[in-house]
Parts: sequence; C-alpha cells; structure tokens
Amino acid sequence: MGTTFNDINARVLQCRNCMTGENESITLYNGWLQSVEKKEEIKSDYYVAPGLTDLQINGISGIDFNETPLTTGDVVNATTYLLSQGVTSFFPTVITNSDESIISLLGAIVKACEADPLVSSCIEGIHLEGPFISPANGAKGAHNELYIKAPDWELFERFQEAAKGKIKIVTLAPEWEEAPAFIEKCVQSGVIVSIGHSVANSAQISKAVKAGAAMSTHIGNGVPLMLPRHPNIIWDQLSEEKLYACIIADGIHIPDAFIKVVQKTKQHKTMIVSDATCFAGMPPGEYTRHIGGDVILDKNKRVALKAEPGILAGAAKSILENIETLLEHRLYDLKDAWQMASVNIQEFLSKNSTAYKAPVNDLVIFNREGASVVINTVIKNGKVVFLKNE
Repeated sequence: MGTTFNDINARVLQCRNCMTGENESITLYNGWLQSVEKKEEIKSDYYVAPGLTDLQINGISGIDFNETPLTTGDVVNATTYLLSQGVTSFFPTVITNSDESIISLLGAIVKACEADPLVSSCIEGIHLEGPFISPANGAKGAHNELYIKAPDWELFERFQEAAKGKIKIVTLAPEWEEAPAFIEKCVQSGVIVSIGHSVANSAQISKAVKAGAAMSTHIGNGVPLMLPRHPNIIWDQLSEEKLYACIIADGIHIPDAFIKVVQKTKQHKTMIVSDATCFAGMPPGEYTRHIGGDVILDKNKRVALKAEPGILAGAAKSILENIETLLEHRLYDLKDAWQMASVNIQEFLSKNSTAYKAPVNDLVIFNREGASVVINTVIKNGKVVFLKNE
C-alpha cells in the first residue's frame, strides 16, 4: 500500500496528488509533516489532497451546535469527528433561535476555541444563519418562525460581542427593507453576507449584491416548493456573476441536473457545503431537535419534518459523503468534486475575508474503494491529527 516505517517514529507515504496528478512522497516524523517531495513513479493507491472546508454545518454525530447547553466537550468531540472525515476547517452554524439562546451558543463555541488550540485552529469562524430570514412557508425551511425578524444591526452587534468577533458569515433574506444597509455594515466590518431562506425579487437580489452580498446559501433550497417559471430567486442568483454558490450535494436536497447547471454556470465559484445536522452519523429514526422540532431520519439519510415530509430539516451527510455522492452518481471526477469542497472555498474566503489566512499544510491522505473515500491520515497545520488504525 505504499507505507514504510524507517523507525518507530517515522512514516513515509507514497501518494498521488488528486489536484495536480503529481506523485509525491510524504514524510512524517514524530507526528509532524517533515517533507513533501515530487516522485516520478510510485507504487501506491494512496491519494493526497487539501483539507476540506465546510462553510455550513449545524452539527455532527449527535452533537448539535443549536441545542443549549452546548459544552466545550461537545465542540471538541465534533471537531475530532470532523477531522476523521477530512474536514480541517469549518464554520459551526447557529440558526434562528431566541436572542438569548443564540448568545449562549455563540459564547459556548468561543469558550471551546479558547480552551482547545486544535478546535480554535479548525474553526475559521461562525456562520449565523438567521434570524434575519424570510418567515414565508418553504423559504423559512425548518427555522422557527417565532424568532424570525428583520435585520437589526444593534442586535447583530450583541451577537458579535458574544462571539468575540468570530461571526464571519451571515445568511439573510434581502427582501427586508433594512437589508441593504445591514449588508453594507456587515461587509465594512469584515463579515461575509450570504443570500438564503428568501423570497426576494430580482430588484432585491440586485440591491443585495450591490451592497456587498457575496454568496448564495444552499442555492435551490430554502425557497418555496413552487416558484414562478421566470423570473425567480434561483435564476436571479445564478445570473449574478459576483455571487459564489453553495450547494448541498448529498443526492437528496437537489437533483443531479441542478448540480450540473449550477457548476456550469458558476464554475470555480461553486462550493459544496454539508448543511449537516447532528443526525449525520446517527441511525435512522424519529428525533426531536431544535432544527425542525419533530423530524424523521430515514435509511437513505433524508431528514424531513414529521408534520411536513416535503420540507427538509437539514442534512445527514458529511461534506466527505457529499463528495462520495458526486463520485457515485458519476457527475464529477475526484479532482473536481474535491475542489468544490476545498480549493474553491479557500479562494472564496481569501477574496472576501481580510481576516482569513489560507491554511498551510492541511492535508488529507486517503485511498478509494469504488466511490468511497477511506481516510488514512489527516494533517492540520503540519501536525498529524488523525491516523486510521491499521
């Protein structure tokens, strides 16, 4: 398999870089990356790729970033699980809730970052998805209408104070009268604004982009089940050249044909997000959580409202499983699928966030079993943080 041990602390992995196609010899020593050297030939079925980045993740493996109390241990465990899935950077996503609960959750994430250096290095920022979204059916998705409200800068400043400046992305509905001014203030303060959970018309989308909105939150979702043929909010966002588009590529939220249309339209501005909830990694069944209330998780990892089965309540696949779905459906090769979950996102953040520093020596080493990606080693900032038992 291309693995040799020079001594008890050293390890050499022969890999093919799935982004460049080059052969590389990766040397690890005492748990640290020592060197990456180009090779003409290798005898190995290992691949190496950049660490994955998830811009929108509500929870994972039974841990919910939207349930209070959220403990430091919860955030540490979620980070550990995500690293085992090849996710080296992520934005824990706090959705619509009471002001007090949002402040509590933001504070808990900050506390975990302060307590654990590895957690701090993996959490690039917090994604606030709401409460400044549309209350319309379909558009609000599984968000609780009770807490939805118009954009409020003073309230956002309270949220940001609780987060100690870690809110880096805000999803909002641009049809609110207050939205353009709010977007401008966000951008001036270094916060990325994303359009989502909205029924905005063409003029409102255009105003939001002119004000500085840079992203579409899970485009194709968070909209009413029925839309006008044209114009509609999906076409309007696809036509805005400045907008990057996030897609949930789990094979459930949007069909393959729509994924292909988004990627052809946006190209390198297409980014995969998991939108994973705590149900990712959990067995099928009925559950009650903040996101959606009473929900049903089926054997195909579809999460829907129990009362309205047509409305999805987040996702139950990790971003790695999204890549596997694209491979299984034969939509993209490994390079293109991985790029949408890593390189494209890093380029987006570098362009739109002055505080963002692209990761150095965040690597994932894996092999493939058909469409499945089997993680072997994960390296964060040059340090081995996950190693598969062999």
